[in-house]
Order: sequence, then structure tokens, then C-alpha cells
Amino acid sequence: MSKVIVIGGGPAGMMSAITAKENNNEVLIIEKNNQLGKKLLITGKGRCNITSSLEMDEFIKNTPGNGMFLYSAYKKYTNKDIINFLRKQGLEVKEERGNRIFPVTDKSVDVLKCFTKKIKELNIEIKYNTKATEILIENIDGINKIVGIRTDKEILKSDNVILAVGGKSYPLTGSTGDGYMLAEKLGHNIVKIKPSLVPLEGYNKNECKELQGLSLRNVGITLKDIEKNKAIYEDFGEMLFTHFGVSGPTILSSSAHLVRYKNIDKLFNERKIVLEIDLKPALDSKKLNDRILRDFEEFKNKQFKNSLDKLFPQKLIPIIIKRTQINSNKKVNEITKNEREKLIKTIKSFNVEIKGFRPIEEAIITSGGINTKEINPKTMESKKVKGLYFAGEIIDVDAYTGGFNLQIAYSTGYVAGMLGAG
Repeated sequence: MSKVIVIGGGPAGMMSAITAKENNNEVLIIEKNNQLGKKLLITGKGRCNITSSLEMDEFIKNTPGNGMFLYSAYKKYTNKDIINFLRKQGLEVKEERGNRIFPVTDKSVDVLKCFTKKIKELNIEIKYNTKATEILIENIDGINKIVGIRTDKEILKSDNVILAVGGKSYPLTGSTGDGYMLAEKLGHNIVKIKPSLVPLEGYNKNECKELQGLSLRNVGITLKDIEKNKAIYEDFGEMLFTHFGVSGPTILSSSAHLVRYKNIDKLFNERKIVLEIDLKPALDSKKLNDRILRDFEEFKNKQFKNSLDKLFPQKLIPIIIKRTQINSNKKVNEITKNEREKLIKTIKSFNVEIKGFRPIEEAIITSGGINTKEINPKTMESKKVKGLYFAGEIIDVDAYTGGFNLQIAYSTGYVAGMLGAG
């Protein structure tokens, strides 16, 4: 039996603590908040998107941030494993649109209760309101080994430390980037920290403000590098206009690609990144023209501004009219073919120039972190310090929305908790 200290009581930390204890180790969780799983409670807008129902090979495709590093972890602890864990604790799950798995209760607190119930059953000790300030090592026969940690209150001896403190997103939940400092002191390199799964700011702020709160469903989005005339990311689904720009599931996923795109900050500054929204992706230009002609026939004696109610939400109509430069008071039966083509072009390519990312404090997850080249992917053990393991968002791995990031937490937490035994 070895002594294990888990720093951080989020999903990765809780999973690693449970796994380590079930493998007959003495386990202590150090948590700087007054409760476990504070960030877990706000995931999925308080409903907790537990995981995805996709096959595990698909998880790698949905993890643009070093997905292949997680190959072994994803195989050792799958989406079925976390669902079975929750069921054993008495919580059933359900599947929703986009392969998303939620608790049947729609309450993230019920997912957290499953973890805390198991931790209590296993008699895992927890020190709340305690901050780890240093991981202590000794060089024995030329090898750096864990000997314990220093907290803001005391020195604690340990044979192994699992660092699972999260990233830098949502700092109010305790993710303030402490773990990077702890790892750097031990010689680990930190890949630059950036926001991921984060809303985007637009240059068209007045228009975005006018459209604030408007949610568009079943639209196509393409993020383009205008300089290279290249599509960076394409998606279909839901998005939302905000007072600063755009958000929603498709936009958040697009940010995971933008964050890795070469010279992205320079391109933002030069107004070279554009979000192109296809408001009617199910209709090609010819079918859309036919649809508009039918509507115009129905509303032929009305003014143009009163002829678009069947095509768009009310909030969007004034902006569409402004962009087409068609006189809003013009009678529908007076609209020319050229003007109709302008309308079609506006519908199929409603553009928003992207200015940049919202602050990391507003990001769902952090891109960057402990360099994956310095971690053994089969065990999550540091290649620099024997007995030091990493789990969750502190590692330089990140995925799209849809339950993938929480699965990263469970899978890496489980592997770290095995302490190299599995």
C-alpha cells in the first residue's frame, strides 16, 4: 500500500482518488474550495453533459488538442464505464441530440452526488479549504522522486501525487492555473495557455448587439481565413448572437480550431477571419430562389420589410434588409431579379468579421497546459518525476463540446489512479 495525495477535487481528481483507493492505496484529496466538484456543477448549463454515446475511436476525432495522446486512456476507461459507474450509484442517464448523454434528472448535482457517495463509502480523506503550494521531491540515485507536498497549512508525506487541479477557465470554481506553477517548479514545460470552447467577439458589434439573444438553429457555419480563401472550420447546428459577437455550440467548437490556427492573433487584427453563416443550409441557391418567389407571390402587394416573416425571425429582418440595400418600403412585386439575387447571397453568406476570443475566464476549458511529451500516455506519470501523475484539464488536451472534455477527465483520472499498475 502506498500513500497517494490527489491535488484537486474535480471530476479528474475524484475519479483518480476513487481508482487509487480501490487499488488498496491510502488516499488523501486536497481541495482548496469548501466542496468537491464545483466546476462539475456548472457543466452543461447545470445539467451536466456527462459524456457522448459515440464509439471511443470517434472521441479522438473530437479531440483536436492532442487526441492521439489519449488513445490508451480512452480505451482503458470508456463512456460505457462512466455510465456504469453512475448506474451503480443509482443514477440513470439519457441520450439527447448530438449523442449527448445527460442524467435523467437533468441535474449536475446528482452526478456529483454519485462521486461523493463513492468517496464516502471508500473512506477517502479530504482536506477542504487547503491549497497545495509545493510538490516535494528528493533526488535518490539520480532519480527525482515524490516525497510529499507542502500546503498553506502543513507538510504532508506521500509516495505519489496526482495533480488534477484543472486549467485556468472559470476561475471562480477554483481553476486559477495553480497547477502550472507547481509543475513548472519540477521542470515541466507548459504549452501556452489559451481559451478554448469560448465565445467569439465580432467587429460588427452594433449589428450583434441588435441581434443579442437571437438563437439560430439548423444553420451552417464556416470560419474562413480570407487571406488564403481557406475554410478553417465548418459545422451545422445552433449558434447565438451576443452583445459582443457570437456564441452557442457550433461557435464554441469552432474556437477549438481557431486557437491552434497559425498567426491567429495577427489575422484577427487584420480582419482576415470571417464567420460565414448559411441561414438556409437545406436549400441551395436555386431552391431558395423558388422559395422566395413563392413568398413574394403571396405577399406581392406588401412592402419588402413585411414579406420576410416566413423566412426569418423578426429580429433578423432589419439587418437582412440593410445588408441587401433593398428599399424596405419597396413593394414586393417591384423587386428586381438582381435584388433578389442579393437577398439570396445575404441569406447564404451572412458574414460576421471575427475580432478575437472572449477572455479565458469565459472559456469552458483551457487549451494548453502540461506538455504531453513529458507524460507517459499509458500511465499519466511524469517522465521527469517518479510518482507524479497528471489528470484532466491541466494536461495539454482539449476537445469539442458534447461531453468529450468530461470524458477526458474520467479517463485520465482513472489511468492516473492506477499508479502505473494497469
